Amino acid sequence: MASRSRLHSRFLNSGLSTHAVLDWLLDSDPSIRWQVMRDLTDTSVESVAAERARVASEGWGPLLLDQQRPDGQWGDGVTTPFWWSNMYTLVFLRDLGIDPTSARARAAIDLVRDNVTWGPYFQNSPFFEGEVEPCINGRVLALGAYFGERSDRLVDRLLGEQLDDGGWNCEAERGSVRSSFHTTICVLEGLLAFEQEFGATTALTDARARAHEYLLERRLLRRFSTGEIIDAAWTQFAFPALWHYDVLRALDYLRAACVQPDERVEEAIAAVVERRQRDGRWLLDVRHRDTLHEELAGGIGAANRWITLRALRVLRWYEDRVVQVTTDARARAHRL
Repeated sequence: MASRSRLHSRFLNSGLSTHAVLDWLLDSDPSIRWQVMRDLTDTSVESVAAERARVASEGWGPLLLDQQRPDGQWGDGVTTPFWWSNMYTLVFLRDLGIDPTSARARAAIDLVRDNVTWGPYFQNSPFFEGEVEPCINGRVLALGAYFGERSDRLVDRLLGEQLDDGGWNCEAERGSVRSSFHTTICVLEGLLAFEQEFGATTALTDARARAHEYLLERRLLRRFSTGEIIDAAWTQFAFPALWHYDVLRALDYLRAACVQPDERVEEAIAAVVERRQRDGRWLLDVRHRDTLHEELAGGIGAANRWITLRALRVLRWYEDRVVQVTTDARARAHRL
């Protein structure tokens, strides 16, 4: 495992913040451009908001919105089930960062709220009330929070399903007592989105803190019992992630949750640094089965703006902490 000093040196010498990479990221769809402006530059809040407003009317945003059916659903229900097309199109719109208060977004969400259910098998539960699996309900909770469709019942259900080790597992209803990284990251993203939109509660904050420890105690990729890497594929990056876990997704969640990085994230950070190409960009390593809208996600093995954006902002989050630790250490040494 890389030491903090060696990892810091590798990061500083990697040329991650080159103008060429930023220019490449900015030369893109508004959905990527506004997030680059927000996360990687010193652009004013007003300019970021103006760029974000374009997502609903230019590029990929309207491309997805235009595919919604009059009944509020996406897809044909044959190529993929309606629930899959509905959920992951909405996840994609959230990833794009479409303004949830825009007229086009509100019209689409109103159709979903008023018409779309999970079908007879789940007693026609309304879309934003979820179904039974925590991995799915975590995604639905995040979507509801993002688009202003609150479900306290869904929060209570997820909090009640947290396992003793701190995480969640869709197999718990079939007897599993060990958490799943895949399910846990989905639920964490949902709880965080709900907390950020509607406010923190002690139960929410405590549940997320326990789940953070579940991930961090395992260095984001190792078995707690043996220390072995659980799945080497978790150091390869996909967009969109769908329900799959990888270390970049976990790190980006921790960044969004304002968790202070410590030595337990260093191996995962090293994996991100190692995936960087010589030109300062990251590739789309894998595409998960049944990924929708592949043309928006990019080609496998090609430099990928989504992966590069997320990697750069994760490394910036980590670097900010390293700089703070170094500054504090120097201040303590000076006082001595």
